[in-house]
Amino acid sequence: MANKPQAITLPLLITRALVIFPKNQQLIEAGRDFSISAVNASKNECDSLILVASQKSYDEDNPKPEDVYNVGVLCHIISVSERDNRLRVRLEVVERVKLSDIRFEENAGYYSAIGGMDPIPSISPVENEAIIKAVSKALEGVPNIFSTMPKNIANIVTKSPNAVDICFALAGHLEAPTEAKQKILESADANSLMEQVVFLINGENQRNQIERDISETVRESAEKSQREYFLREKLKAIKRELGEDGGDKNDPDTILEKLEKNPYPENVKNKVKAELKKFEMMPQGSLEAALIQSYVDVLMNVPWWQKTEDNDSLENVEKILDEDHYGLENPKKRIIEYLAVKKLTGNLKSPILCFYGPPGTGKTSLGKSIARALGRKFFKASLGGISDEAEIRGHRRTYVGSMPGRIIQGMRKAGVNNPVFLLDEVDKLASSYKGDPASALLEVLDPEQNYQFNDNYLEEPYDLSDVLFICTANYLENIPGPLRDRLELIQLSSYTELEKVQIATGHLVKKQRELNGLKESQASFTEDAIKYIIRSYTRESGVRDLERKIASCLRKVVVAIVKDPSIESITIDEKKVREYLGTPIFEDSKKEQKPQIGVVTGLAYTEFGGDILPIEVNYFKGKGALVLTGHLGDVMKESCSIALDYVKSNADKFGINPELFAENDIHIHVPEGAVPKDGPSAGVAITTAIVSCLSKTPVNPDVAMTGEVTLRGNALPIGGLREKSLAALRSGIKTIIVPEENKKDVEELPKEVKETLKIEYMKSADDAIKIALVK
Repeated sequence: MANKPQAITLPLLITRALVIFPKNQQLIEAGRDFSISAVNASKNECDSLILVASQKSYDEDNPKPEDVYNVGVLCHIISVSERDNRLRVRLEVVERVKLSDIRFEENAGYYSAIGGMDPIPSISPVENEAIIKAVSKALEGVPNIFSTMPKNIANIVTKSPNAVDICFALAGHLEAPTEAKQKILESADANSLMEQVVFLINGENQRNQIERDISETVRESAEKSQREYFLREKLKAIKRELGEDGGDKNDPDTILEKLEKNPYPENVKNKVKAELKKFEMMPQGSLEAALIQSYVDVLMNVPWWQKTEDNDSLENVEKILDEDHYGLENPKKRIIEYLAVKKLTGNLKSPILCFYGPPGTGKTSLGKSIARALGRKFFKASLGGISDEAEIRGHRRTYVGSMPGRIIQGMRKAGVNNPVFLLDEVDKLASSYKGDPASALLEVLDPEQNYQFNDNYLEEPYDLSDVLFICTANYLENIPGPLRDRLELIQLSSYTELEKVQIATGHLVKKQRELNGLKESQASFTEDAIKYIIRSYTRESGVRDLERKIASCLRKVVVAIVKDPSIESITIDEKKVREYLGTPIFEDSKKEQKPQIGVVTGLAYTEFGGDILPIEVNYFKGKGALVLTGHLGDVMKESCSIALDYVKSNADKFGINPELFAENDIHIHVPEGAVPKDGPSAGVAITTAIVSCLSKTPVNPDVAMTGEVTLRGNALPIGGLREKSLAALRSGIKTIIVPEENKKDVEELPKEVKETLKIEYMKSADDAIKIALVK
């Protein structure tokens, strides 16, 4: 071997994720072109001496000088062999060196550097002995370290008198990140070197302890499982001897017996058998065994063939429907049609019905009544606010705590495969990052697809074609188009006063008497009292609030009878209603009482039914701006702009000074500013209010109107005329003005609306202005 100069320029071999230490031998594979060139140059030109250093980043294929650590080692090449275009180089490490002037030799094709000798400073014999003792003590905690250590390293560790050589030998053998090993190589003195090596040894000791703990835990668990298995088998044998082995419904033999006795589909039988095979091979107390047990239980208890027979007597069905609900002719007719066709053909896919309308109009209770009339089981799933698709399709079995979706859960609770299944509030489904439940319902509510409904948990196709699905909604526009397309829509409109009286006397009073423990002879309402409650204490499309007020009156009767047992009967009239319910909440009308300038009554349709909508217009000195208030939506704001532009263009016709528009600001306000309002149907009313305000002509307070207006002043048709006309009737309006194109809808209005209200038709806003303004 050549002499060791203090500084020497030599080829540089750059390693990846490998740090080598003095006094060791190391086998390195050189594959990169510049590494192969460096080895060859060392053999041919440098007496087999070569500098070796590690690069900082493993991923760098062509490192720059700054990407290489500046502390490395001087090595002597012992041997070189070639294999698969790579060199296998065995090195003997001579000494630690500090590298400088690292550069790439373009002509030679390799890196070179100047290596200055940088050995660990010498230490005294006492310090040397102390370091050896500290390392030996640390090694006592890792007794099996020598079993994996190469022989030459083991010889240095056990026999070398030099503490630094021992530390470097151990550092080369122990596992650690490249950065940690480089830090050891760069140690400033022997004590720092010893501390870092002892830290590595302690880390190895901790890893070994963790592995021992894990092995012990696994061994104990296996012994426990074997013991439990042995005891369970022994328990089974004892039960067989005592004749008590038939009571466990989760026992695989019991499940298989049930499977063969009943007409389960073949795919379900095969699935259950496959799951039971897996179950029997697992430890009884394991989580996986419990999951399989739950899955098999669901699979066995979903109704695959069980069904109820429909009530085929059309007269009986009609009787039950009429008993439970007054009116509602359209949904009742549809159920009778379904049964008649089913009776004639012998088989028919169930329709997918959707009852929509304001709250309290009997949508949910009608679903229960249909189930009772048909003789079917009933299940209701409330979908309002659901934002997770898994609520419909179920969770995959891979998750802990997974379960079927609401459809399969409902079928399981119903116990038959042809129940009446009510999906309540489908217009209030939400969507989120967890998926869109409304889209998941597309498969459920499509008769062409739902005979093979796929639930993520169940994993087997399920036939929903015999289920009578009924959806309910308040606001049809909130149901996504693709879902709405699959539904047979049946509207349940707002009740008239006459209908509410009939419902109250025929159903609500009787129901609340029973709930409050009263006999028919003890409490009764006069018809005038019911009408008084409807007009003065409720303002709704349905009858929920009416039922609450009736219940409140009957509770007062109960209190009176309990306090004075001599009272045999109380008849509730208007006077009693005022006594029981207090001051009337609503006046007979909330319309204007006198003709007003710039105030017009419009008609609105909301998801809660119809309502009247007062529209106020005023003007004042300004610069021709249009001010809009009242929480108006974009469409309603556009209606205001269109109405104003129409009035501007026809100012002379309406007797308005055209200069007024430039010199004044016009303010349009729709009261109840906290309530959002939108839609085009107030256009005619806004136009009339502007003309009234600017021409200083009052508006008849007994007139209400609805209709969309165009820039040419034409009145376009609107929707929700039934609800709007009922709202006008409730509010004491005497005349309503509607677009001429809505004549066809007027025929469908309740009889009492047509008899009480005067209905005027308009082709343009001008017609409404002529009728509404007081000359």
